[in-house]
Amino acid sequence: MSTVTQIAEMPATHKNGSGSLNDLQSLTTESPNEASQGFDTKSALEIARIINHEDAKIAAAVRKALPEIAEVIDTVARCLRDGGRLIYVGAGSSGRIAALDASECPPSYSTSPQTVQYIMAGGPKALASAADVNEDSPELGQRDIARRRPTRKDIVIGVSASGRTPYVVGAVEYARARGARTAAVTCNHNTALEDVADIAIVAEVGPEVISGSTRMKAGSAQKQILNMITTGAMTRLGYVYENLMVNVHMRNDKLVERGICILMRACNIDRATAVQTIKIAGKSIPVALVMLKANVDKPEAVRRLANASGNVRLAIEDSTLEL
Repeated sequence: MSTVTQIAEMPATHKNGSGSLNDLQSLTTESPNEASQGFDTKSALEIARIINHEDAKIAAAVRKALPEIAEVIDTVARCLRDGGRLIYVGAGSSGRIAALDASECPPSYSTSPQTVQYIMAGGPKALASAADVNEDSPELGQRDIARRRPTRKDIVIGVSASGRTPYVVGAVEYARARGARTAAVTCNHNTALEDVADIAIVAEVGPEVISGSTRMKAGSAQKQILNMITTGAMTRLGYVYENLMVNVHMRNDKLVERGICILMRACNIDRATAVQTIKIAGKSIPVALVMLKANVDKPEAVRRLANASGNVRLAIEDSTLEL
């Protein structure tokens, strides 16, 4: 069958395993933007100004969703503390943003790659090349999340600018039925994804400068939100001390230098002392920090961190304090 024939035979609206889908034209992320009318006739500076003006609206849209974001932060922290996982599900630009957030947790907080995961329509190969056809199937979403065997300990977060992506809706619906906590990150209200999630984070950024190009304002909003979720959860778990990334994984020269600087700043010590303490601590910044702040040896610092489930501040302040 030719592409033209396929298009001709497509219904105006269609249903999938997630239920009826809204017409794209009804979504604010798909609506034309009056601020960018005649965009193709603008100079480079005018183009940049229009995009910048529209981008200035993103933070305000995210601000309205802060209560829901905070609820998700605490839910993620509880799940991870109990040995569960955060599993993102997305497609297209939203999936790539989710994959980026998941992949940055291990180097930033020394978490296991299994702790924060992502599932993307089309699989890892879709990170570099479009596999958009896969996002039309809720069954594929259900199949892919089923392979991760979600449980009551886990939280599954669906990321979809439109809030109607069948792949994401199917996956989140499946995870919720298996007892996992679920959340939605979207840029439109009253969507199928919002309906199947326990918590809905909606950042309504409005029409895009290029109509429907949700890698722009919607993508930026989603990036901000996912940053807040994982940064907030890791902080609640105690992997941040003051505003320092003390759980940094020192795998390369840049991260080694960052670890040294973190210890120097947190303990107000010179570089030589920081380097020597890190060596004694087995290249662990949390262990080194507890050693210096609590004035204890390495075995005691390790014991305190184990008792505090890795929470650095609790390990420093009171080794007997129960979480």
